[in-house]
Amino acid sequence: QVQLVESGGGLVQTGGSLTLSCAASRSISRINRMGWSRQAHGKQRELVADMIRGGSPDYADSVKGRFTISSDNAKNLVYLQMNSLKPEDTAVYYCTIDTGLNSYWGEGTLVTVST
Repeated sequence: QVQLVESGGGLVQTGGSLTLSCAASRSISRINRMGWSRQAHGKQRELVADMIRGGSPDYADSVKGRFTISSDNAKNLVYLQMNSLKPEDTAVYYCTIDTGLNSYWGEGTLVTVST
């Protein structure tokens, strides 16, 4: 069973930056997609950014130009660089890795952006 563990969340002021990391407990083969989603209190989970194998990263309109998704496939790591953070970015952020047969999710890391 693969476990994903997110880290890097925390409290940051408006305009600040954070980098989230997601580590897999073991090597994952045949990855089709890596992504980050978030869920704010009282709201539905939303996709923030993802990368499909062979394609370009895709971002939610609300984070375009501010967030960047990247990965280190050799180390089974997925990153989310978040710049120019806003209070509305406050949420629990989850990483996900899909292989086509399985979809793995982490337990999330909390990002809080203060005014």
